[in-house]
Amino acid sequence: MSLISCKNVCLKYENTCVVSDLSFEVEAGDYLCIVGENGSGKSTLIKAILGLKETASGHLHMGEGLTGKQIGYLPQQTTAQKDFPASVYEVVLSGCLAGKNGRIFYSSEQKKLARENMEKLDILSMKDRCYRELSGGQQQRVLLARALCATKKMLLLDEPVNGLDPLVTADFYSIIRKLNAEGITVIMVSHDLYAAVNHADHILHLSRGGSFFGTTEDYKKSDIFKMFSGGDMSD
Repeated sequence: MSLISCKNVCLKYENTCVVSDLSFEVEAGDYLCIVGENGSGKSTLIKAILGLKETASGHLHMGEGLTGKQIGYLPQQTTAQKDFPASVYEVVLSGCLAGKNGRIFYSSEQKKLARENMEKLDILSMKDRCYRELSGGQQQRVLLARALCATKKMLLLDEPVNGLDPLVTADFYSIIRKLNAEGITVIMVSHDLYAAVNHADHILHLSRGGSFFGTTEDYKKSDIFKMFSGGDMSD
């Protein structure tokens, strides 16, 4: 069974249909990039996947017991979030919040998970540092560790390299690819077609004139890719 099955979905924003007749599936272990111009419905679709927005029509079904709360979500950062006055450890541990089940304190297992994910992303040595004092790339590693604390199945990343320099961007993409190879399903929203076709194995392109869903190889042969890229891109 697919982790996500979307069939003929219509999504509205302020009573206007921004996504219509959308169908796609996400299987366990997939690496899907969602691309498209501004206003094509990417943000609205993210909310629907997270269970924060209902479909106007069609069906959006989660399989294997997956719910919005079991998706590790890394949103676009605001200026206020970048200046958050908490330690790295506190930020990462907050990813376990949904699993507290009404308890006041985090369990020893949750604290262990936070440390394991910090170690996995090579930020354990900065666990006591203030989050707002970190570089942009370090902050994204912290937020990724936080997202991993919320899930063992799926990461949903919204423009995760926005504002990062090229070297940090390349490093972050390498981390995501490694996590995907370890079995984590990845859905990444990106405005960067070049990055999408060089990292993802499936592409969902949203456009006011329609949508494309398929493998990356099929996407690179499609008319919609040629239209928005200005032609073929070499790997």
